[in-house]
Amino acid sequence: MSLHQEFDRLSGTLFIDGNYLKSQSTETISVIDPATEDRIAEIADATESEVETTIDVANTARKTWLAIDPRTRATMLHEVAARIRRDKAIYGYFMTREEGKPFKESVDEASWCATAIDYYAELGRHETGRIAGATVPGHFHFAVREPLGTVVIILPFNFPLVLLCWELSAALAAGNSVIIKPHEQTSITTLKFMEVFSSLPKGLVQVVTGGPRVAQHLVKSKKTHCVAYTGSVPIAQQIMKVCAETFKPALIEASGNDPFIVMPSAPLDVAVRGAAFAAYLNCGQVCTSAERFYVHDSIHDEFVERLVAETKKLRIGNGLDNVDIGPMATHRQRERFEALLARARQEGAKFATGGGRPAGLNHGWFVEPAVLTDVSPDSEILNNESFGPVAPICRVKSFDEALELANRSEFGLGANLYSRDMSEMMRAVNEIESGILWINAPVLDNDALPFGGRKLSGIGRQLGPEGLAQFQTSKFVMIDPAAAPQDFWWFPYSEEEAYEHAKAK
Repeated sequence: MSLHQEFDRLSGTLFIDGNYLKSQSTETISVIDPATEDRIAEIADATESEVETTIDVANTARKTWLAIDPRTRATMLHEVAARIRRDKAIYGYFMTREEGKPFKESVDEASWCATAIDYYAELGRHETGRIAGATVPGHFHFAVREPLGTVVIILPFNFPLVLLCWELSAALAAGNSVIIKPHEQTSITTLKFMEVFSSLPKGLVQVVTGGPRVAQHLVKSKKTHCVAYTGSVPIAQQIMKVCAETFKPALIEASGNDPFIVMPSAPLDVAVRGAAFAAYLNCGQVCTSAERFYVHDSIHDEFVERLVAETKKLRIGNGLDNVDIGPMATHRQRERFEALLARARQEGAKFATGGGRPAGLNHGWFVEPAVLTDVSPDSEILNNESFGPVAPICRVKSFDEALELANRSEFGLGANLYSRDMSEMMRAVNEIESGILWINAPVLDNDALPFGGRKLSGIGRQLGPEGLAQFQTSKFVMIDPAAAPQDFWWFPYSEEEAYEHAKAK
């Protein structure tokens, strides 16, 4: 079967109990190729009954998974990672067709999935608890880490597989089952990806497609035990409110507005290339995109000139062709982004390059990457997530001013600094209010270190031991092997410990 035919086969299906099943729903959502505007598939808006069945299956499957010893579970997860590496080009193709990013970026994303699964396969064997010195002679005191139960993962469109695997691999390594609600735009990619989990117990990883109603059902259910959500602040806040009613744990990554500071000591040729990558990767549709540029006045003009030249080099087109930037993922996203650029122009920003629609691309949701100058620190485009290919630049007179403006945002996901001044580097480490800080090397992750934000960017962490702990709960255990009387703290209390005896002294 050709990859093109796979879109037809997977249309309208759900992945429940290890099988692709045609949904009983009469409500469907079209999937549009963002580079061509062709309708390439449709997804089902799953029924309430189908969602309930998925939850029940997950709660059965997790018991089977937990009964398997950790070493065997690790081996099974390594096998999943190997299948991803083998077929990464296939999953890259699906991502590019649905989301639009260049094929190279899609294949890279699939590769990152494999490294995350390998990492958590081993970490899950080790991070299972700890022993502490007992407070009573002869006792054995320790803590064990246990899975939460059934984890719900609600995904955005921009990184449909790697964001899934960051959370899914940690959840599985901790012993949980997983239910995935993918974004409507990239559900076929997620369904296709379920093939890699074929050797795991049936029902351990499942997918139900649809819109907000499906997500709400999963979040509200008393039979799900944790929610991991990546997306907008308003929806994240709604999810947190629902979870608060039952104290259900929630892992939230809700947008970013990352600063990019460039100081006089920076090597401008490297800083400019880093800036272009940080601003335009995945057509700017990255939560950790550089969205606010604070450039020292002494190098501002040269930096702008070089960034404009670098931006003009970028090739725009269908992600399956040899390009650097694909289209925006949806028509709605492009309309939102173009409206934001229009308001920036009204607020006085000057377009040094880009911001329009590329010539010759009459179909697809393409937009030229833009460099904006004379941008006020108070402008909308510097204070809200742009989520598109734009580099708005604000002049600053000092590092102090740059730090002040960097911290003024309501968001605190990532931050960037280009400088060779060690004092500036260390001040950035100590003073910038963000969950991630890149100094002279932007927008890179490490499976072994935490990813997440502060302020309105969310709560909790993915990756690293912290990411595993998000899907675990701890139990303190105290054992007295001798089962001896504990008279020093049991009833009856001695007369020597009574107030009258103390008063007499």
